[in-house]
Amino acid sequence: MWTKKSIPNQDGRIALITGANSGLGFDTAKALFTKGADLILGCRSIEKAEKARQKLLNEPGCGDIMLLELDLSDLTKVNKAADLLSSRHKKIDLLINNAGIMAPPLTLSKQGIELQFAVNHLSHMALTLKLLPQLAKAIGGRVVTVSSGAQYMGKINSNDIQSNKNYDRWSSYSQSKLANVMFALELAKKLQHTNISVSSLSAHPGLARTNLQSTSIAANGSWQEEIAYKLMHPLFQSSDMGALPQLRAATDPNAKNGEQYGPRLNFRGFPKLCSIAPSALNKIERENVWELSIELIEKVFELNQAKELLSIS
Repeated sequence: MWTKKSIPNQDGRIALITGANSGLGFDTAKALFTKGADLILGCRSIEKAEKARQKLLNEPGCGDIMLLELDLSDLTKVNKAADLLSSRHKKIDLLINNAGIMAPPLTLSKQGIELQFAVNHLSHMALTLKLLPQLAKAIGGRVVTVSSGAQYMGKINSNDIQSNKNYDRWSSYSQSKLANVMFALELAKKLQHTNISVSSLSAHPGLARTNLQSTSIAANGSWQEEIAYKLMHPLFQSSDMGALPQLRAATDPNAKNGEQYGPRLNFRGFPKLCSIAPSALNKIERENVWELSIELIEKVFELNQAKELLSIS
């Protein structure tokens, strides 16, 4: 049974966690901090990051805590945040792509991209590739991209990937979570053919009780959704338990490039190696999502360093 006690000493390691101010992100940050890691709290506002820092300072940790304003709804701001990190840190050991939004009404990012695809997938991909030089300088650098059980129901709508023609908030959410796994797996494949020691893994929390549920209800005003969550309440595990799969993917010495971790019973329980959504194993579709995503990112900023490291023309 893998628990927080199984996390090895993290002294000297620098971990960037997106969405670190609440839910899975905060519980992940807390666990790494108590094991000695230096933290970079990537949050939508400095105010949110500072509140999380104050809570963490009450924990038995002695690492440094840096605050990073990271607005994933705007690729320009993602680029700015990555440049700031690059100027301050020669290396980053762990990048945990944790932040996410779930099933809001149709909303567009700053670049006019459907918000769930933009925040959950595209900006995390952009951040990862932009920081790849810093991850490559770490000994055993790791990227953990957090998906959801919705990946197994997800489908890439190749003809309308940005939901311009028809928006269904749950279909778009599932698509973004499938895209998370596709990115993690495609990055893992590309890393295999390089001489840099960076691993890419994915994780999902199962049914974890976080602020995503209440935020979704408030945003949509859905009483049906509120009732459904109340009925399902006994099935949900705590955010603390939900964070274990991503912590295992990030710190288990035996975790390998390309693997995914999730709860033992798929929706709850202690973390174990778990299957990847079959749709993410479609090589052609996965490559198409990668290429489309690169095209959208490079409308805003270049990724030449990452391409060079991954030997991509």
